[in-house]
Amino acid sequence: MKKTTPEQIAKRREEIVSACETLYRSKSFRDITLKDIGEMTSFSRPTIYNYFQTKEEIFLALFQREYDRWNEDLTAILDGNGTLSKAALSEKIAASLAGREQLLKLLSMNNFDMEENSRPEMLTAFKKSYGRSMQLMCMLMTKFVPDMSVTDVQTFIYTFYPFMFGIYPYTAVTDKQKKAMAEAEIGYVYQSVFELTYACLIKLLGGDESDAIKK
Repeated sequence: MKKTTPEQIAKRREEIVSACETLYRSKSFRDITLKDIGEMTSFSRPTIYNYFQTKEEIFLALFQREYDRWNEDLTAILDGNGTLSKAALSEKIAASLAGREQLLKLLSMNNFDMEENSRPEMLTAFKKSYGRSMQLMCMLMTKFVPDMSVTDVQTFIYTFYPFMFGIYPYTAVTDKQKKAMAEAEIGYVYQSVFELTYACLIKLLGGDESDAIKK
């Protein structure tokens, strides 16, 4: 029997995760099944179990990939700029999140169940990508906002990262939700991912919101 190479394993894992990503654009986590994912790949559904033991593991791998993609954006901000004002830094970080809808959608899920139903090695791999985003954010603050102390940076991280969990629910409002809010007489004002994120960042950094470039 021909042995599967590490490259083939990685390619098949990516195919499974990509199938999950495609489904997640139009369906909820609850409604997506392993059968659905298997039907979108080039191999049988039982083969999925050679790479992922649960649906949660597939979503965790997608979550990890989304963090890796965002980390690339953060690295580009870090390496591609000599100096940035607080407003400019806020704009660039907000713009990077505006392009990561899947990451924000995953953040709004019940992460406890996803992590609890994944093997330790997969959870560790995910945490490395998640942790790298925090490291990059700390590096951005240190480079572009040098007046922030170590404590200030830590406070920023532990304020901004929990804030990210609520971005998607507040910006991806369905017609059904809009109707319900109208009937409940809630004066909801729609904001984009960029607008909501920028407003938070500029307040945390103490910059001038009037300097923002509207997206």
